[in-house]
Amino acid sequence: MRATSMISTASAAHPAALEKSPSVLGGAMIIGGTIVGAGMFSLPVMMSGLWFYGSLVVLLLSWFCTLHSGLMILEANLNYRLGASFSTITRDLLGQRWNCVNGLSIVFVLYILTYAYISASGSVISHTTRQLGLEVSTRSGGLIFALIVAFIVWLSTAAVSRITTLVFGAKVLAFFLTFGGLLGHVQPAVLSNAGATDSHYLPYLLMTLPFCLTSFGFHGNVPSLMKHYGKAPQRIRSCLLIGTLIALGLYVIWMLCTMGTLPREQFKDIARQGGSIDVLINALSTLLNSARVDLLLTLFSNFAVACSFLGVTLGLFDYLADVLKFDDSPLGRLKTAAVTFVPPMACGLLWPEGFIHAIGFAGLAATLWAVITPALLAHASRKRFGSPLYRVWGGTPMIVVILMFGLLNAVSHVLFTLGLLPVWQ
Repeated sequence: MRATSMISTASAAHPAALEKSPSVLGGAMIIGGTIVGAGMFSLPVMMSGLWFYGSLVVLLLSWFCTLHSGLMILEANLNYRLGASFSTITRDLLGQRWNCVNGLSIVFVLYILTYAYISASGSVISHTTRQLGLEVSTRSGGLIFALIVAFIVWLSTAAVSRITTLVFGAKVLAFFLTFGGLLGHVQPAVLSNAGATDSHYLPYLLMTLPFCLTSFGFHGNVPSLMKHYGKAPQRIRSCLLIGTLIALGLYVIWMLCTMGTLPREQFKDIARQGGSIDVLINALSTLLNSARVDLLLTLFSNFAVACSFLGVTLGLFDYLADVLKFDDSPLGRLKTAAVTFVPPMACGLLWPEGFIHAIGFAGLAATLWAVITPALLAHASRKRFGSPLYRVWGGTPMIVVILMFGLLNAVSHVLFTLGLLPVWQ
């Protein structure tokens, strides 16, 4: 959602943007930057039962299906005017009722993610201040960070874009410095779980699916990319492919670094402590006993949370302003900021350790608007228009595959919530 606002702002400021033929790499970085955020910290914790090689298979499956669901949005979007929103396309092809359900799922995901990042920022700030010899509780840290982000979002979209650009650049730098240090500590025996007493992995497969799905969320940006590039499906397809591959590659490196360093059994204790970012960083720091790696992990986690937090809250802010018809005056933006931040901040104060659970609930709602709805849009679009400009390969069987993946994610989350799936803890 961060990228959506950035693209829209850029297009408005530069009417000739389409004529200058924006680079594919720029669009790919927008997609990659939108996907990779603080949610990546939940992956090794939630996938530790499946462990490294099984996790790679699930990540590849999730990447494949979410990429193709994004391409299905593109296929349907090409039959509408430039600037037509996800909501406009859904309402026209699937009807107002489905659009309402889809819209509610989008709001639910954004609210849940905002709460998740308040929880995550609280744990990161608490860990960071302890490193400096100070004591700030998780609740206080999350509240302070949320207020700072709320102020930035209230100022203007331009302020968010500038700060996000700076934070994203710092995050990329911190990422490569951090993982350059961590890769040297990877042990093949730990990565392969050699000599472990428990070598059962398959029972933990289903519970990982919703978390992986949430980690590949970029679908709201597809209409904005079309507005940015024009009706150029192959260029937009390249943006989605390269951007999602960048994210997949970074996730694999992160899983390699964590699962090749921390023994599988240790993740049970991390999960019991809530699986929050500071717990994972503490575990890595204690095992490696490296002040440099600890500092880099702390810096990266701060930048990752800030980048994700700004992007998600700006998307929620813009969506609510449009739905509630609040104007762009300082008072109107204050009303929107209150509606955007007060509910998740209240949840953050009541349940400060809810990062992992919140990410899982977001996966349930994201299943609808990021997987199931795109497949239905492609089917309806082909029936009405024939999709003359672009069609996702695989025909109807591919639509069925994406629908089945979405339904499997939904069922997995419901079973997980009811306590009917085994958990590695």
